[in-house]
Amino acid sequence: MSNPIAQRDVFGDTMIELCQRDERVVLLDGDLANSTKSDKLAAALPGRFFMMGIAEQNLAGVAAGMATLGLKPWVASFAAFLATRDLDQVRVVIAQPRLNVRLAAHYSGLLTGFTGKTHQVVNDLAIMRSLPNMACVAPCDAIEARAAMLALNDYEGPVYLRLTRDPAPAVVAADSVFELGRTVTLRSGADVGIISTGGQTARALAAADELARQHVAASVLHVPTLKPIDADAIVAFAEGVRCVLTCEEHSIIGGLGGAVCEILGERSPTRVARLGLRDVDGESGPNDALLRKYGLTEQHVTYAALELLRQT
Repeated sequence: MSNPIAQRDVFGDTMIELCQRDERVVLLDGDLANSTKSDKLAAALPGRFFMMGIAEQNLAGVAAGMATLGLKPWVASFAAFLATRDLDQVRVVIAQPRLNVRLAAHYSGLLTGFTGKTHQVVNDLAIMRSLPNMACVAPCDAIEARAAMLALNDYEGPVYLRLTRDPAPAVVAADSVFELGRTVTLRSGADVGIISTGGQTARALAAADELARQHVAASVLHVPTLKPIDADAIVAFAEGVRCVLTCEEHSIIGGLGGAVCEILGERSPTRVARLGLRDVDGESGPNDALLRKYGLTEQHVTYAALELLRQT
């Protein structure tokens, strides 16, 4: 996977793989199969694919019903619909009874192909990690997305899997194995620690390379699991640096930054700055323009780290 690959493409391929491995796996889609790449499974194994139409609340209810019968339903839709339009159904019929439903939340964050604020959600992790019983996972690339799907298929309980739309370079090794709750240290350095999640991890890693060119030693900790989160790893990481910068393509309210501050505030008070969207919605635009407007480019990460060090 040296060339950029989209998480949604690997989602479709991995769904075929899961269905071939496990006769209990099914996939439900909310009339977005060509966008989520669920159409790959529909073409390969049509008997395992269910097109539920533009009826997202019903989609969640049907998936819950299937889970009670011993099936392993995966649900594919946009993050904006699963985390907001479906929220009451997800809360009551999936999360509360702790059913084995995997919510594959595509088109997460800002980079959603000009869909605009109605089809974007930038506080979905804050919503989902607040639900009792709900695990929350945000892979950094297609390799990790596939590994996460293979692992999560056998997890007992509901999962929110946050997937991005566009092709992106590989960050983790090709043979990486996903373990729910485990963090991944991508770079070590004693000056500033950058903690990131999802697609923003690639930009955090690029910023660490730029900081090295400026003689600043930065550590990078990738947190693919927002819940259950590895508090011990985050505390140990923070204790090895002068200060911590959290970095996410998500609101700074309630997401990774909030989770890190909760942990460090209780267990190891540390100077922390949060980089992310600041209580705003997204909008339509080219990817680069959106990243610049909301301060998420590798240059913004670099500047934020340098400014944090200056103040520490």
